Amino acid sequence: MNILYLTLHKKWFNMIATGEKRIEYREMKPYWDARLENRRYDEVHFRNGYAKNAPFMRVRCMGIEQGHMFDGKPCYGIHLGDILEFRNYRGLSL
Repeated sequence: MNILYLTLHKKWFNMIATGEKRIEYREMKPYWDARLENRRYDEVHFRNGYAKNAPFMRVRCMGIEQGHMFDGKPCYGIHLGDILEFRNYRGLSL
């Protein structure tokens, strides 16, 4: 299983958790090119911060596309599917 690990600010974490945000964006830069270009992931593991007990969720990855625009910059669009698991998150439960 291929897993993409991403850390998010609370606002974006909550929007994904509620289903309001279905695409996560990463700017097309060498750092993300190496991790996302021509790669396939089964799941995205999101954390809200770096603490040992930080809120966490597993989300099915539906694919990664180039050519999205966010804040006027070219980005990768990480398409998100079903939420598979929450840990240490008080906002929602499955």
